[in-house]
Formats: sequence, C-alpha cells, structure tokens
Amino acid sequence: MPMIIISGLPASGKTTRAKSLQKFFTDKGKKVHLISENISIPHAGFAKNEYFEDSQKEKQVRSDIKSEALRLLNKEDVVIVDAGNYIKGYRYELFCATKAARSTQCTLFCGIPESRAWEFNQQRTSEDVVPCNGLDKNVDNSDVPYTREIFDALCMRFEEPHGNCRWDSPLFVIFPDDTLDLEAMFSALYESKPLPPNQSTQNPPLSSTNYLFELDKLTQQIIADVLAARKIGNTGPVPVKGSQVKVEVPAGINAIQLNRLRRQFLNYSKLHHATTSTLDKVPQLFVQFLNSNCNV
Repeated sequence: MPMIIISGLPASGKTTRAKSLQKFFTDKGKKVHLISENISIPHAGFAKNEYFEDSQKEKQVRSDIKSEALRLLNKEDVVIVDAGNYIKGYRYELFCATKAARSTQCTLFCGIPESRAWEFNQQRTSEDVVPCNGLDKNVDNSDVPYTREIFDALCMRFEEPHGNCRWDSPLFVIFPDDTLDLEAMFSALYESKPLPPNQSTQNPPLSSTNYLFELDKLTQQIIADVLAARKIGNTGPVPVKGSQVKVEVPAGINAIQLNRLRRQFLNYSKLHHATTSTLDKVPQLFVQFLNSNCNV
C-alpha cells in the first residue's frame, strides 16, 4: 500500500493531520489503515509519560507499529503511521519495507516552533488512562498532556526529516495555520512509479539501519563522556574509548551545542557512508570532527 509517515514534535498536530488524510483518502474510495501511537501505547499497557521515559517500552511499541504496517502492505490501500517517528533510522526501516513491497510512500512533517507546541500541549486536559491489561483498543491518549521534562526530552531527541534524504522523500511540510495540499499527496502516492527493490531496499538495509543506530549510540556516549568530565571540573582534553585523539573543546560548551555538532556529524556520515562505514573508526572520526568544529 502507499504509506504516509507522519513525523513531528510533540503536540505539533500530527493526529489532526492524520485524521484529515484518513477522511480525504476514504472519500477518494481508498481503504485506509490508520496506525496511531496514541492507541498503541495504552493498548500496550503504558501510561503516556511513563512510556516515553523508558527506551525499552518505546522500542516495543515502535516494533508493534512497524509490524502492523508491514502486515497491511499492499499496492492499493493507504496506511498512515501517526507517531512522532523522530528516529531517522526507524523511518529508514519503513522506507526499505515499502520499497521491498514495490509500493510508494511519502513523509508529512508537521513543523512548529517548540514554544507554540508547548502552548498546544498545555491545552490538553485528559487524564492518562491505562486500560486493564491493555484490552480496550478504544483508549486514545492524544489529548493527554506531556510533562515538561518529557516534552523537552522528545524535542531534543527529534531528528527532523529532510527532503534530500531518500527515505524522507517526497517530503511535505505543514505548519499549524497551513492548508495541506492533499491532491499533491495523492499524486505522489498513486501517480508516481514505485522505486524497484534493489540492494539498498531489500535485505542489506537491516545492517545499514543497525549501523545508523550504533553510530548514534557511539556518538551519544562520547558526548556524555565530555559532559561528565566537565561536570566534575575537568576542563582539559577528554580521553575517549576507541580514539587515539582526545576531545579538546572549550570548557564552557554545553549539551545543546555538542548535540548540534553531533547531528551535523551524523548527517555527514549518511552522505559519506563509505568513509565512516567501519564502526571502530567512528570514535576517532567524531573526536576529530568535534575538535575541528568547536568554535564556541
């Protein structure tokens, strides 16, 4: 089926857009499957904020959502994945599955300033109800507010879709006051030719996705090591496991600045995969990148 992957910050209007898409494609005579984390999370027996505090719970529900989407794959129906989808490696997995099924897909990015998203979040009033044993499939937590801590954490984790990445393309960007070009999305899904399965869209992507996750984990650990050293008063070079070069960054650098550089490195690594494809080279390459770009 054509697949629509919705991505965005918390409280950015993803579910509102998903329901609009569901109505549009249904009116076009298409069968629509709407898979929403707002239902999958309580169905798995988790409270909303508790869920986002636990990476293992997140992993479980992401896996459930992906399995459901793949189970429904065909060439005519529409599947809408209504979730944060903030991990680019996860979006890449969905892209590979769609291409392997010889279908089409597009990404809808619900853009919004963090401050406005927080305002929308504060307007939510529902209690975080968890059904007994997850048996009630009608529980929807979309109107449950995020705590400030969870909201900020999700904004920090969010890896924004980019139209120049093949797994996010074609990319449609919509802001709260915009009108979604539904006909353009219909054309992208039903009037364009699916990419044929090949070495980059069949079995190998699993290892590529694993590589991206490992790359992400390694760079996160290096940032954590640097911040830990600064926290205890170490303002000098910081040794890093796997690198002969030490991290030499300004003493006053903060987590936001370091993570911005980390995202730049991850984007560079994707575009130049051949030069960083061996994971044991990553620590030294990342340290060199930090040392060269930390002009704070």
